[in-house]
Amino acid sequence: MHQHKIAIFGYGNHGKFIAKGLKADGFEITIIESTKEHFKEAKSDHFEDVRLLDVTKDENLERIDVESYEQFVCVMDDEHLNVFLTLSLRSLFSDIYILAISDSLNVTKKLQMAGANKVIDLYEVSANKIYNILEKPIATKLLERFVGSKEGISFREMLIPKNSFLDGMMADDMDFSAEGVLLVGLIDEERGHHFEFITAGLEHKLDSGDTIVCIGYKEDLDSFETLITQKEQR
Repeated sequence: MHQHKIAIFGYGNHGKFIAKGLKADGFEITIIESTKEHFKEAKSDHFEDVRLLDVTKDENLERIDVESYEQFVCVMDDEHLNVFLTLSLRSLFSDIYILAISDSLNVTKKLQMAGANKVIDLYEVSANKIYNILEKPIATKLLERFVGSKEGISFREMLIPKNSFLDGMMADDMDFSAEGVLLVGLIDEERGHHFEFITAGLEHKLDSGDTIVCIGYKEDLDSFETLITQKEQR
C-alpha cells in the first residue's frame, strides 16, 4: 500500500477544505465526486487525480484500486448519500480504514452503524473549540499558532509507562506548556478505550497504560516522551 494516499469522496462544503489541507501537508489525494459542478471545481483547484463517479452503484466503487489507499474519507454534502456510501464501501472493502464526517449526533450514529472506523462530529469539534476559547484562551492561541505554522509541528501519541511520574497525577496538575507541548486529549483506560478531547471538561487522573496525545515541535515531543519515562519530574 502506498503510504499517505487518501481517497476523498466529496468536494463540497467540507471536502474541499479537508482535501486542500491534506494536500498542503504532503498527502497524495484522489478526489471522487458525483456532481459535475464539484468535479470541475476540484480540477480547477489543481488536483491531478479527480474522478466523476456515480457512488450509488457498486460496480463503479469496485473499480477503485483499494490497495493503493491508506484510507477513505467520506464527506459528501448529502448526509443520506454519505451514510449510503459508507455502508457500500464497508460491504465492498472490509479492511479499508473509513473516516466519515457528520453534522449531527443522529448522523454520527448512522455512520458508525454503517461501518465507519472513525466519525468526526463537527458539532462536537465546534463545542470543544468554544469551551477551549472560554476556559483556556492562552492554550487555544498556542494551538492555533502551532497548527497555522505547519513547520515542524506534529501530533504524538505517548503511552504512559510504569513508574512514570505522571502515574497517578491529575492532568490539570501537569504544566505541559512548560515542556513546550500541549495536551490535546487522551485515552483514559479507566473511562474506556476511546479518545477524549481534553477540552471536554472532564477531570482525568493519568495512569500507566493511558495514552496521551500532545502537539508540539518534534524536538520538544522527543524530549517530553523521554521525560515521562522518569520516576520524578525534572
